[in-house]
Amino acid sequence: MNIDNGTRDTVQLSERISAFMAQHIYPNERRYYLEAERLGPWKEYPVVEELKAVARAEGLWNLFLPASESESGLTNAQYAPLCEIMGRSLFAPEVFNCSAPDTGNMETILRYGTDAQKQTWLKPLLAGEIRSSFAMTEPEVASSDATNIASSIVRDGDSYVINGRKWYTTGATDPRCKIIIFMGKSAPEDENPYTRQSMILVPRDHPGVRVVRAIPVLGFYGVPDRAAEVVFENVRVPVENMLLGEGRGFEIAQGRLGPGRIHHCMRLIGLSERVLERMCRRAAERRPFGRTLAEQTVTLERIAESRILIDQARLLTLNAAQKMDSVGNKAARQEIAMIKVAGPNMAQQVVDWAIQLFGGGGTNNDHLLSAALATARLLRLADGPDEVHRNQIAKLELRRHEKTDPAFTGGDASVLSLKEVIRNDREGLWPSPYERAD
Repeated sequence: MNIDNGTRDTVQLSERISAFMAQHIYPNERRYYLEAERLGPWKEYPVVEELKAVARAEGLWNLFLPASESESGLTNAQYAPLCEIMGRSLFAPEVFNCSAPDTGNMETILRYGTDAQKQTWLKPLLAGEIRSSFAMTEPEVASSDATNIASSIVRDGDSYVINGRKWYTTGATDPRCKIIIFMGKSAPEDENPYTRQSMILVPRDHPGVRVVRAIPVLGFYGVPDRAAEVVFENVRVPVENMLLGEGRGFEIAQGRLGPGRIHHCMRLIGLSERVLERMCRRAAERRPFGRTLAEQTVTLERIAESRILIDQARLLTLNAAQKMDSVGNKAARQEIAMIKVAGPNMAQQVVDWAIQLFGGGGTNNDHLLSAALATARLLRLADGPDEVHRNQIAKLELRRHEKTDPAFTGGDASVLSLKEVIRNDREGLWPSPYERAD
């Protein structure tokens, strides 16, 4: 089989990342969790900063950059297997400067930002000198429908005045966070609900920006997410901070979220692979009631189902990545929505089975399973809840069949007309194993 340069590069990068994970990431995980627990969500974790310098020196840096925007970038299909390897550890993506929300924010500024915005914010983000945050979700409205967003962006001369309350603003408690991408309404009376919103760059230390509290994810602060509630009160930023233009917020969001969903799903696949490996090793070691857990039928069934679920999710995700590369994010929106439902649900189930197998120890974080479960459960909500994606999948499926002729597919679901029933009866076309009573 011929292997093109892109695929060969991906294979080489996969080997290098795997070696880095074995040498630097896995041996330092305990330290990472201890630092996160001791320092909390408001501090830097020294182990991350130390390993970032090593990864950058080895050239394993900014691997997420898309081929469409960077000469050295990778396609979605090329990056996906790398993302899976990094996803085996919850803190590895940040070490490679490939973690959310920074990847999505960097892609946003790269794709939609001005030269000045790129120089001021993208350059230090790519260098790993600062981090960023994304402020979209709000506590007072149903944010699964982004048209509900109530925060305001109002033009006032050479400035925009920003007001709003956001939460689950990823990364905002991190002291290295210097810039926030904020989504709000700039034209609330616009007839088109999808052109009412804009995105704008807001420096985190700007007057009126207050990070009021860290928010735990199922009891975890800082792991797997530095979530925060942020209040924006009469924050004034120059008009030059607007991204792409007024009313382009939804357009930016769609360009931003598609690749992000691929990344989330591939990381979850890597995490699930690692959890399944641990299940198998644990099952072979533990001997309740005179035989190993691996000899118990229920364990075998769960290991088998886990293998099936993981491979199904991986194939769906790789298919979505290929389609995004070939026809674009918009044409691949059904495939993207499908993996966003399948990936987190798969991971949540696999981790839950692992916790059951590990017993009481699985409920603390000695085996890293609690944090894995929190991550999987969180991602059933992040970037849109399951219900929103399922609705989109179904609507697109219904629309697809409206455009096809069932005569060519055998998919006609209509009942026979009365005329056809009478004709069939007269012509004796009704097959029956019984003799007619009349």
